Amino acid sequence: MSNTIDTVVIGAGHAGLAVSHLLGRAGRDHVVVDRGRIAESWRSERWDSLRLLTPRWMTRLPGWRYTGLGQEGFMPSGELVQHLERYAATSGAPLELGREVFQVAPVGKGYRVVADSASWLARNVVVATGPTGRPHVPATAHELDPGIDLVPALRYRNPDQLRPGGVLVVGASASGVQIADELARAGRRVVLAVGRHTRMPRHYRGMDLHWWLECTGRQATTIDTVTDPHRVRSEPSLQLAGRAPNDPRGEVLDLATLQALGVELTGRLQSFAGPVATFADDLAGSVGDSARRQARFLDLVDDHVARCHLGTEVGPADRPGPVPVPMTRQRIDLRADSIGTVVLATGYAPHHPWLKVPVTDRYGAIR
Repeated sequence: MSNTIDTVVIGAGHAGLAVSHLLGRAGRDHVVVDRGRIAESWRSERWDSLRLLTPRWMTRLPGWRYTGLGQEGFMPSGELVQHLERYAATSGAPLELGREVFQVAPVGKGYRVVADSASWLARNVVVATGPTGRPHVPATAHELDPGIDLVPALRYRNPDQLRPGGVLVVGASASGVQIADELARAGRRVVLAVGRHTRMPRHYRGMDLHWWLECTGRQATTIDTVTDPHRVRSEPSLQLAGRAPNDPRGEVLDLATLQALGVELTGRLQSFAGPVATFADDLAGSVGDSARRQARFLDLVDDHVARCHLGTEVGPADRPGPVPVPMTRQRIDLRADSIGTVVLATGYAPHHPWLKVPVTDRYGAIR
């Protein structure tokens, strides 16, 4: 027997809880279903030292925001979990936790939602499961020597978890550079395969980068205003870390700081053939593209400062220096180089096998 309800929200992370708050405020009968606990992915799919890339003052949800100390600091994942638990309790979110959804299918003018030991007939379904459906694993990973560990970023926890020896990190967006940085500081030899990436300064003209993203309107961009939604959704995350200016590691994390730690850079990973990894000769091109994107955004900031007469309120326009581009190897025998682990920080692919509604595009993302 299915329960009849107005709306089923699938996912009890920040998006699902925000939707629940708004539905509750509007008097809409609903339930929030999740396979695990509140903010489960933040509990079980993040490495130990991870902090949010946004400062605490940006931690806002409908009817709720962070008001404690350390506004300019960055929440560790455990603190975010507690923050969301308090939000759910304050909102009185009707939670059904520990119930994995197996099917969402059309029925009449609504949908049947089938989960562990429960089902609902709903007029509306909100999918709030987040963008990280499953790790994107390059097809060539299946050709890797089985004696070398392959670890997706969501399974990485800390350097001690990995087998002794060097590490190849594939991907140079936020996760890749943070993991490479942590491994290098732990004394590991690290090779970083660099593909398309976005370099940005943590602070510019005295303000956090996200302050500029917000006040220039970039944070308000919606998917219906862009010409190529797939391209926008697949944009690499910013090369940032949640570090304050007084952090002993320094607040800046980019390819230049990693090189200073001894990390070896290569071009984009092309293939594995047993223990041999082959890389493209494209590092200079990737670095150049990233530098141009950074310059365009900082030009936008400078124009905003001039237009709004903010010159006396912010700092000077001191831009980051160029990233040095070293000679790179295009072929590395991982065994000969004593590299025993490959960490894949290559992003995620949509994954909704339970969604029996024709609303996905050819990439598997919900249209």
